Amino acid sequence: MDWFLYDPGAPLNFMRPAFWAFLFCVLAGFALLERKIAMRNAFLFLVSLFFYWKTSGFFVLILLFSTVSDWLIGHRIGHSEGNRRKSWLALSLTLNLLLLLYFKYAYFFADSINPLLGTHWNPAHILNPLSTISFGSTIRFERILLPVGISFYTFQTMSYAIDVYRKDLAPVKSILDFGFFVSFFPQLVAGPIVRAKDFIPQIMRPYSLSKAGFGMALFWILNGILKKVWLADYVATNLVDRVFANPSSYTGFENLLGLYGYSLQVYGDFSGYTDIAIGIALLMGFHLPINFRSPYKARHVGEFWKRWHISLSSWLKDYLYIPMGGNRKATAFTWISGLFFFGFFCLLAPSVGWILLASGLIFFCWAAAAAFPSFQKRISTNINILMTMLIGGLWHGASWNFVLWGGLNGLGLLVYKSWRKWSPWEKKDRWWKHGIGILITFHFITFTRIWFRSGSHTDWSSIGTPHDLWQEWFAANSMIAQLTQAFWNSPFLEILWGYRQVLGVVALGYAIHMLPERWKASYRSTFANSGFFLQLLMTIAVIAIAWAGMSAGLQPFIYFQF
Repeated sequence: MDWFLYDPGAPLNFMRPAFWAFLFCVLAGFALLERKIAMRNAFLFLVSLFFYWKTSGFFVLILLFSTVSDWLIGHRIGHSEGNRRKSWLALSLTLNLLLLLYFKYAYFFADSINPLLGTHWNPAHILNPLSTISFGSTIRFERILLPVGISFYTFQTMSYAIDVYRKDLAPVKSILDFGFFVSFFPQLVAGPIVRAKDFIPQIMRPYSLSKAGFGMALFWILNGILKKVWLADYVATNLVDRVFANPSSYTGFENLLGLYGYSLQVYGDFSGYTDIAIGIALLMGFHLPINFRSPYKARHVGEFWKRWHISLSSWLKDYLYIPMGGNRKATAFTWISGLFFFGFFCLLAPSVGWILLASGLIFFCWAAAAAFPSFQKRISTNINILMTMLIGGLWHGASWNFVLWGGLNGLGLLVYKSWRKWSPWEKKDRWWKHGIGILITFHFITFTRIWFRSGSHTDWSSIGTPHDLWQEWFAANSMIAQLTQAFWNSPFLEILWGYRQVLGVVALGYAIHMLPERWKASYRSTFANSGFFLQLLMTIAVIAIAWAGMSAGLQPFIYFQF
């Protein structure tokens, strides 16, 4: 029974046999309580807390704090009007953001400020007075660990407070029902991000699942397992991790293949997780939002972000971009966000010249907007897009590599907006135009992932630890140097032959990804409506195929660190 003990080196997750034993027990309890909605929700809340404890240990207390505080504040918002209503919303957002800023970004701020001030401030020491009060003077905090999934459940509780404030949702009466919404274990630690107004009505309804629904749930689970094992872990172990561990030891062509492999890996890993989460939730009668729609079929960056991590993209649009003013104007929120990033740019700028250049650019945009009212809307829209993507990059992690990655995607959106009228692949009148748009978009997105992968943690021991900002920065620069300076002298044929097995998996993964959507919908429906015996045979076959690909060991889900 040692799997019931919290193990930070191997937390409970979808790819451990212990999780499926846990899920079997959960489904058995669920079956006994399915007709008693209140007891069913309370049961799922408790098992979700157990799951999170197995994943993050005592950080379950942070999850409980967010749950209780937002439930109480949600009631105050629902029973207040005018400025009091705004004040309660502000309190909810402040508490959630402070938790997120401290646990996720404290070292980011410290690493930016300490060199400037010549100090050695450790943010973890803020907790030391609490250790004396709560545990005695023998405990001293020397490092802040990141609670797994804090970005996901923080955004969910924030969406609840905002939806109640907007009167899109009534406050949830039972704290057990609300706790279930916040902590539902299939999507708790890596999404998809669930909107309160979309999910809470579901938890009040009786259980219902058709035979076809069961088949579809099983399909998503098996599909996710295959993605995780073969498209993510196998490709990572045999190609991606080797190249990114030391880019300068590999040719430019190998670095390019590593980037192609990583684009497939991060898709297979994250979409594989959400496929499993969607399938498990569906077994219990709950519908989670689709998070991916064949993103590498996108013809431009704007379309890519409508296909990739849809729950985050739509959250940022509805709760960040539109409140900023969207495509209409800049608001106070825009200026506050802009000043925040400008301040940290000043802290990290290599010289005063860069600060003056950035200041001049900002002043020029402000002057142009003031002098030409017709130009003001375009500038405001571009600023709002760029700020949204910068914040989206920072959401992924406390690293300047993530900020740069978000900024590059923001610039990609701005370039597309400016050029789309003349883009030959904007219209679908020719297949080759569509293909050119896909190729350009894919390579742009893959190029930006140099900084995304360099800023990511890649093993269980590093999940939740502070980022080494300089090491991450130089790793990205090293790959760029190899791509630009050591590409054409690569022994192309020898490299292709040497990596033939893993490249075959990569090619197969991309080929399946590019299949027409109607084909995918057809074989999903065929499986979902097939007989029990055929589904059983397919399940056994998938497990055998997955087992064959697990020889190199499992890697953590990439989005656990966010």
